[in-house]
Amino acid sequence: MKEIEAFRLNLKPIKTKEQYQHYLGMIDSLVDCAEGSSEEELLELISILVEDYEATHFPIEAPDPIDAIKLKMEEEGLKRKDLAPYFGSISRVSEVLNRKRPLTLDMIRKLHRGLGISAETLLAV
Repeated sequence: MKEIEAFRLNLKPIKTKEQYQHYLGMIDSLVDCAEGSSEEELLELISILVEDYEATHFPIEAPDPIDAIKLKMEEEGLKRKDLAPYFGSISRVSEVLNRKRPLTLDMIRKLHRGLGISAETLLAV
């Protein structure tokens, strides 16, 4: 308990890889704490600091638009012919998925509305 209180008093933004590793260790030791306890509050604070460090040092790049479409097809069990309404024709679907033709703004709108793929992902280049 004293170690946890001492750690709480010295809680600071993460600046080094060593601090990051130490905070991850603290998360591991606190993960099974009782709900509503002071340890849970500390766990939440440390998690916020770790998330901030990871967002800065390990950013996740936006997925490729074509890969996102293919993933959605796989998730939904869709065939190329099922995408024709979004692209205009089956041949246009093939051209776009084979990267021979870029997505148009109209296609992006239709894919976003019809399949729920984020417009931000579809606009990524």
